[in-house]
Amino acid sequence: MTNSHLQRKRVVITGLAAITPIGNTLAEYWQGLMEGRNGIDTITHFDPSQHTCRIGGEVKGFDPYAHLPRKEAKRMDRFSQFAVAASKQALTDAKLEIDDLNADRIGVLIGTGVGGIKVMEDQQEVYLNKGPSRCSPFMIPMMIANMAAGLTAIHTGAKGPNTCAVTACAAGSNAIGDAFRLVQGGYADAMICGGTEAAITPLSYAGFASARALSTRNDDPKHACRPFDKDRDGFVMGEGAGILIIEELESALARGARIYAEIVGYGMTCDAYHMTSPVPGGLGAARAIELALKDGGLSPDRVSYINAHGTSTPANDPTETQAIKKALGECAYQIPISSTKSMTGHLLGGSGGIEAVATVMAIAHDRVPPTINLEEPDQDCDLDYIPHESRSVSVEAALSNSFGFGGHNVTLAFQKYH
Repeated sequence: MTNSHLQRKRVVITGLAAITPIGNTLAEYWQGLMEGRNGIDTITHFDPSQHTCRIGGEVKGFDPYAHLPRKEAKRMDRFSQFAVAASKQALTDAKLEIDDLNADRIGVLIGTGVGGIKVMEDQQEVYLNKGPSRCSPFMIPMMIANMAAGLTAIHTGAKGPNTCAVTACAAGSNAIGDAFRLVQGGYADAMICGGTEAAITPLSYAGFASARALSTRNDDPKHACRPFDKDRDGFVMGEGAGILIIEELESALARGARIYAEIVGYGMTCDAYHMTSPVPGGLGAARAIELALKDGGLSPDRVSYINAHGTSTPANDPTETQAIKKALGECAYQIPISSTKSMTGHLLGGSGGIEAVATVMAIAHDRVPPTINLEEPDQDCDLDYIPHESRSVSVEAALSNSFGFGGHNVTLAFQKYH
């Protein structure tokens, strides 16, 4: 072990929050996962009648004004509203108050795939119908991807490192991993980190549908997202945010914080292969898993659960299965694996956030969520995907996978705090 490795700080999770299609609080989200609740239905955010995909996992009953002053909320895209609201919930959960004494040592790192696409679409309409002078002066700050992190800092007072990850569907996990490195390296004592997305919009759907990425099971939305099932036909879009408060161990202990789990590993690679398709055999994803294990000092036989990327697309699911087998060998067949996207849909850059929350909760409660709608597994998806019902498992260590367009591969490794 190198001297630099000996100086790494231990990093623990002390706060969690989730705003999702199956619940807008941590308790609701976790209960929904345990019940196998399905958050996917016909879209209500816009008229989808002209679209080939008309279903999605919308966040229901979210009131931004319950979390933000009305004037401020109206100057945010929905993706930023989710991020700020979830970050406030996570800080409350962690019982972490940001003040003049600690603000400089607490940072924000929140990922997103597409940022404020709703604002961009709306302002394009204004531009075309009313001319350039009528576009909102808030269009740019509402639209740009970094604003979720920036606004979270403004509304929480966190003055430490602040940035965002924009790596498509890996963005939320990259944000958590990068925040982990900052705390581990001593650049911050705590980080507000995770992912957010609000891309259930007409233009977004048109683009993903043209790429033939979306499910068209419009007459049966509750069974449309079916990761690892032979009848899967594409992913279903979701929206929301997942936020973690991660803290340097000594800092957490000094203030008597409740510790959910420890984050121990971060693996990140690139396929360098194709804009949207994973490399055959899952070699890039396998390397990310292997790097996360090595970083965390974990052997394959210590992994008790994997929260899979599991998008329900024809290409991803068998490729991820191959990657898990390559990285974990024979142990792959003994590890419970689930795709919580089967319940929430795919939150793009927000998915790594809510899935990390699910993974940490699995460790904290020794119970793992199911993969719903898994009626007949694809013959190339032959691992233990926890069909239909949650399961009691002693979870010592767990992985969360996220893979994004552009060939981005990320695996996070968590373990019980001892």
